[in-house]
Amino acid sequence: MGTVETIKRILGLIKPYWGRIVLAGLMSLIVSGINGGLAWLVKPALDGIFLEKNKTLLAILPLAILMLYFLRGLFAFFQSYLMRSTGAKVVRDMRNRLFGHLMYLPVGHYKKESTGSTLSRITNDIGTLQGLLAHSIKDLFVESATAVVLLAVAFYRRWDLALMAVTVLPAAFYGAGRLGKRLKKVSKRAQQKISLITEYLTESFGGIKMIKVFCHEGDTVSKFKNKNQDFYREVMRSARLIEFTSLLMEVVGGLGIAFVLWYGGRLVITGAITPGEFFSFLAAIFMVYTPARRLAAVNNGIQQARASLERISEIENKEREKDGNVIVPYIKENIEFKNVSFTYPGVRHEALKDINLGIRKGEIVAIVGRSGVGKTTLVDLLPRFHDPSTGAIYLDGADISTASLKSLRGQIGVVSQDVILFNDTVRNNIVFGRPGADEDGIVSAAKAAFAHEFIIGLPQGYQTVIGERGVRLSGGERQRLSIARAILKNPPILILDEATSSLDTYSEMMVQKALENLMENRTTFVIAHRLSTIRRATRIIVLDKGRIVESGTHKELIRGGGIYKRLYELQFSAQAVDVASL
Repeated sequence: MGTVETIKRILGLIKPYWGRIVLAGLMSLIVSGINGGLAWLVKPALDGIFLEKNKTLLAILPLAILMLYFLRGLFAFFQSYLMRSTGAKVVRDMRNRLFGHLMYLPVGHYKKESTGSTLSRITNDIGTLQGLLAHSIKDLFVESATAVVLLAVAFYRRWDLALMAVTVLPAAFYGAGRLGKRLKKVSKRAQQKISLITEYLTESFGGIKMIKVFCHEGDTVSKFKNKNQDFYREVMRSARLIEFTSLLMEVVGGLGIAFVLWYGGRLVITGAITPGEFFSFLAAIFMVYTPARRLAAVNNGIQQARASLERISEIENKEREKDGNVIVPYIKENIEFKNVSFTYPGVRHEALKDINLGIRKGEIVAIVGRSGVGKTTLVDLLPRFHDPSTGAIYLDGADISTASLKSLRGQIGVVSQDVILFNDTVRNNIVFGRPGADEDGIVSAAKAAFAHEFIIGLPQGYQTVIGERGVRLSGGERQRLSIARAILKNPPILILDEATSSLDTYSEMMVQKALENLMENRTTFVIAHRLSTIRRATRIIVLDKGRIVESGTHKELIRGGGIYKRLYELQFSAQAVDVASL
């Protein structure tokens, strides 16, 4: 993204607020005009008061200057406020738009992109733009107009001196532009470093128990210091480039003014111009170098914005989930996988190969196999978290690839081992399954999930805030809360992904009872680590290396003597050893 493209992008961002921008621009013209007026008044002040001893002018001129300074401050205040508010509104809009875009990206994106990196783009990268819009764009309006007005005053007073004074500016701006390009690269590296810090913080706080149990507090702090130091180095490189740009403009400005002072002083001594005329010109030149320096800083701001906009664009350019336009009615007959294969992006081997599977409405299908054989991948295809690489999945004969995601996912409930709860009240976590549900429905769902008793024992009952990911609840309580959420949604299709694998015996028993209530009259897919929990399944599917290798009831598969029997015996013998060792 070049500088011109960046400016176009920024103008596009502020387009909805052109009214504010135009008003701020008018105020900046007034401020610029006042700055020119102040430079213009230097000549009558010097010539009229100090040379001609004009007492009337002495009485009027200070009041005029005071009024001009007051008006300049007033208009500058409103102009600055309008630009700051515009910057804040644009940043608000960008965060809303980027977050909205992220919500509609495929699940696969979140397996490749870390949470910390995504957070950094929403907070740090977009936050960088607020400073640009609040300050740099404001300076671009004000200082450009001010420079033009002051140059007009200087050229009117003495065009030859003005020409001498400004000849050094192109070289200064060229040097500032070269430094700005380097600043863009450094700024991008700095954004990447702060992204790594955000990522590390997210991981560290999320894994604080593991850090403490393995006594890695010191190592964790040490790694954070290293990452923070890397970010500090990039920030200082950026600071050096910004300050060197300022130094360059100061030196160039000093050269121009020194030469003008020497040459103009000779003209005053020889009587070619009056002292008032010369100092009016000199005031304009002094004042014009200030906006010139700020315009160089604007270029730095734009280069920093380029780095942030490129990182934001990387997310915005990612393709959203492909949503169909066919409204799929609730399942009436069956679900069918036909010749379905799936390969994760960037991975050579197939996760699933030639899956052909038909499931009747109300059937309970258990999916078993060793870790990594594609069990979760298979069920993730049904709500279209991924789309098959080849083949298709049909719901009552309709290809789900053409279905609207809302109508498809609206009839699927998921209860997994990794329970996702929000830092909100118990009630709001349950009602997440069906927004707008009444209190009776919420309580009924909680009772069916065997969660009502522990909920009313909480400090504020259903209004108790459960903490991030439900940290204030036990594993069994969290699981039952997620089941209550699924019951309230009342989906005809249910996916249970190792829902009881990490629970103690009592919690597992309670959760199993809740699951039995949940599974009633639903088409259910069950992924279970503990094979003893799936013996009641209508059918058991055994996966191996991404293929279906066995299918049947528990008894049929045991008699078949295949992979399922070996897995069952291996698990049964391991459990027997555990019991014997007690």
